[in-house]
Amino acid sequence: MELEVNTFPKLLVRPVVVITTISEKGIPNAAPFSLNTPVSFEPPLYGFSCNPAHDTWKNIQENGEFVVNVAGKDFGDLMHVLETDYPYEDNEIEHAGLTAEKAKMVKPPRIKEAKAWIECKQEKSIELGNHIWIVGRVMAVGVQEESWNDVIAAQDLLGHIAGPTFAVDMKAVNYKRAK
Repeated sequence: MELEVNTFPKLLVRPVVVITTISEKGIPNAAPFSLNTPVSFEPPLYGFSCNPAHDTWKNIQENGEFVVNVAGKDFGDLMHVLETDYPYEDNEIEHAGLTAEKAKMVKPPRIKEAKAWIECKQEKSIELGNHIWIVGRVMAVGVQEESWNDVIAAQDLLGHIAGPTFAVDMKAVNYKRAK
């Protein structure tokens, strides 16, 4: 079966993360993203795709820092709140009923309820298509202790397929790999 070219994202389940940033005035912003991935082990780099009109990009341009908050399936019901286009400097973390916690190495807060978090300083940005690919150098990483078992328990994570369709209750399995 052939599909329209623009339907290709539906072929992949992508992890949902909530990127937190802050404005120059120190007001937090939080928004969900699913076009994201680690991009390098050494140096440790992480990247995500952002609409250039989003407050996330504006804040990163202003201060060069962000936190990647790994969303658990309990964030599913919060997606519509976190992706609402609130006025600039309106705190989405509060709108979603989540808790901002101080990050270790960057100014934007992390989200206490996230399964894990990755603190980053902007390394590079590239305009690709109608988005900006933002690459951050990983400065600090943390995980909720109950979520850690060599890898985050996949069944607790939230994946995105397309539009309102998400994936939950995934199962982690190990396969032999070449070195």
